Amino acid sequence: MAHTASLTDRMIRAARLDATLFEEVEADRDATQQAMLVVLLSSVAAGVGSFTEVGFSGLIGGAVVALAGWFLWALLTYWIGTSLLPEPQTQADLGQLLRTTGFSSSPGLLRVLGLVPGLWLVVMMGTSLWMLVAMVIAVRQALDYRGTWRAFGVCAIGWTIQMVFLLFIRGMTQGLLPAG
Repeated sequence: MAHTASLTDRMIRAARLDATLFEEVEADRDATQQAMLVVLLSSVAAGVGSFTEVGFSGLIGGAVVALAGWFLWALLTYWIGTSLLPEPQTQADLGQLLRTTGFSSSPGLLRVLGLVPGLWLVVMMGTSLWMLVAMVIAVRQALDYRGTWRAFGVCAIGWTIQMVFLLFIRGMTQGLLPAG
């Protein structure tokens, strides 16, 4: 069944925070392309949803930043979760984390609703929180953690490092920081 599971079904289950979905895609190596597509769609949705707030640069920039941010966060989460804060039963490879965290981006498709005047901030904050909860569940399942708090801590540390990095890059590209 794992090979025939539809992308739409998996995205809905991920958005519903179904822990069994994250176990399913963790084990299904063929789900890597689906997970990447979810991230791409979510990233494009972020760009489209940002269009009314920041114009065309938001369309492209929002999508690129969302995609790069997810990949960096997943990489950091993998490293932190398997090297710094593993539990005795933790066994995972990067592909497992990319698949589970990729599907945790499913609620991000709703970011297109940021196009509705006056809703951009609410939509972006709401979907970001929803994706964070999905990410914590995805990490808990992928890293075989017994509890949710460790997964939350791993996600929070990774997210903080990722945000500092992205803000630094933004500062560099907008001339806010000296070029070294």
